[in-house]
Amino acid sequence: MPSYSSVISTSRDRLGNDPIFIWNGEARSRAAAGEDILNATIGALMNDDGTLGSLPTVIETFKTLTGPKVGGYAPISGLPAYREAVVHDLFGDGSLSKQATAVAAPGGSGAVYQAVVNFLEVGQQMLVPQFFWGPYTEITKHSGRGLDPFKMFDQEGAFDIAGMTTAMHRHLEEQGRVLLVLNFPCHNPTGYNLSPDEWQQITDAVHAAGQKGPVTVLIDAAYMEFAGSESRSWVSYVPRMLEHATVLVAWTASKSMAQYGARLGAIVGLHSDTEELSHIDNALGYSARSTWSNSPHLGQLAVTQLLTDSALSSAVQEERAVLMDLLQNRIDAFNTRANQLELPTPKFDSGFFVSVFTPDQDATAAAMRELGVYVVPIPGAVRVAVCSTPESTMQRLTNALEAGLAAAL
Repeated sequence: MPSYSSVISTSRDRLGNDPIFIWNGEARSRAAAGEDILNATIGALMNDDGTLGSLPTVIETFKTLTGPKVGGYAPISGLPAYREAVVHDLFGDGSLSKQATAVAAPGGSGAVYQAVVNFLEVGQQMLVPQFFWGPYTEITKHSGRGLDPFKMFDQEGAFDIAGMTTAMHRHLEEQGRVLLVLNFPCHNPTGYNLSPDEWQQITDAVHAAGQKGPVTVLIDAAYMEFAGSESRSWVSYVPRMLEHATVLVAWTASKSMAQYGARLGAIVGLHSDTEELSHIDNALGYSARSTWSNSPHLGQLAVTQLLTDSALSSAVQEERAVLMDLLQNRIDAFNTRANQLELPTPKFDSGFFVSVFTPDQDATAAAMRELGVYVVPIPGAVRVAVCSTPESTMQRLTNALEAGLAAAL
């Protein structure tokens, strides 16, 4: 009898897991078997003892929410109070709040998906820097779109504004629109942060390109809160962008409230025209209904309280500051060792990750695994999760990186 496969051809050979989770799983298995493993793949802020860094006020707030109301459906686009709270968290009481709409999404991933399916036609490409968060590939491919990376750094190690500008105009000519992703502050995977001058040049480029066709800028702000005083420095550039472009923000509670598994985020759309903003709001609500339908009700109730209750909000900020100090100590320790060993990295002063450039990422990662040190190979580099690496292990980590780079030559 013939054997038939019901799985369509484009889906048959897909991996059911993310490469990062695969490497993390292998590292955990080796550690469970008794090996001395240093796991720098985990994209979550961990305590030195390997437990998840958490915010007690957030946990206690979730615990207080019980009863039938918690089990009910939230509105498709999210609870009105939650949507307002997210917008206020980003823009306060300023004028941008009046030009914004927020729609709940399951984490930052859901927000990125919303941007892709509503601001690119099928077959078009999303514009990203050369180093980017890996799941952008799957999100665009699964939805019938694609990725087009441009060179991220120039000869001086600064953000390649000229390369980005050229790519934007090429997209306008070839596909009639632009969806540009800026994963700042705290870029994943490089750790790079844009300077005020770079933000200004990007804004000017968007302003100019937006006069030639529809331009949308997606600011993936997943790690925003860990940029400290610079967490919202990008906001001041949004008004000029809005003169000729649409701006989207991928907002998530995964990192800012250490609730990675709650899958709670939002996509925030901004536009200077109220009618166009209404179209954006409706489009986002429609695609939410047609994919995940409703975002988690419990999380929206909790996060709304945490953002709007001044006492709770202050407590969360104080508790987050403790985790930020832990992270900053690791960043400083890594940078000290990386400078001593002359490891090739971008400027790195905040965020969860840093990239170490290598001519052969697979050879570098393989050599490091032989030493019991796990990082994530990405095109042109390995991604190091400083967020999950204790300060006391930085010497071992950087020594393994040095050995891994030597193996790639």
